[in-house]
Amino acid sequence: MVQRALSDLAGKTVAVVGGGSGIGEAVAFGAAEQQALVTVLDSNEAAAKAVAARIGGDAASATVDIRDRRAVDDALRAIAATRGSLDVVVCTPSINVRKPILQYTEDEFDRVVGVNLKGSFNVLQAAGSIMTSARRGSIVIFSSIRSQVVEPGQSVYAMTKAGIVQLVRTAAAEFGPFGVRVNAVAPGIVETPLTAPITANTDWQSAYANKSALKRWARAEEMIGPTLFLASDAASYVTGTVLFADGGWTAIDGRFTPPGM
Repeated sequence: MVQRALSDLAGKTVAVVGGGSGIGEAVAFGAAEQQALVTVLDSNEAAAKAVAARIGGDAASATVDIRDRRAVDDALRAIAATRGSLDVVVCTPSINVRKPILQYTEDEFDRVVGVNLKGSFNVLQAAGSIMTSARRGSIVIFSSIRSQVVEPGQSVYAMTKAGIVQLVRTAAAEFGPFGVRVNAVAPGIVETPLTAPITANTDWQSAYANKSALKRWARAEEMIGPTLFLASDAASYVTGTVLFADGGWTAIDGRFTPPGM
């Protein structure tokens, strides 16, 4: 009963950035099931509205491009004003251009950094401004296993995901005295629209599945638990950390099983 109360989000205002699809959509539904007052934020207006409509009840939606600092600030302040508070902000959006370093264009570099790193910074800064003034709140930003391990073609994406880890740690140090917690979730391989080109390739899909200890891909719904744990009072003394939800990917080598094992 005590643990259930700690993880309860009833009555709390939760903004899910990137809630129009994939992991963000799953988290938005998960928060709503915990009786949170959910606002779905996404650059895709139709997708955000559709998710909010499917959630029903008091769920709302808004359109925001996280690369636009003022737009992010306005969107989160509008939620706080309308709902009366801003208790939890979850930021999930990211893009990836898989290319060797020597083939990367300046435009591609700017696009990936603009969404993944600048966008996450904008959300963190806007949410932090509101929450530190209120002296409470929880922010969860999405990193990745690529913050720790890489493969060819992941240079800029991995750079941004590693940057998010240090950004989260710094924010935790700066916001902590004001009662605001900041953490990151680092997923492994998750079936989402972003990874559709990989899951459509049988060999690629299988290779990734076999790299994890669980020998399978994650469903987007499996990111709900780690995210809402960090968002809730169940993690009241957890800040500045990275929770790897990767099926054991970063824990094992996995390239060869010695004979007799």
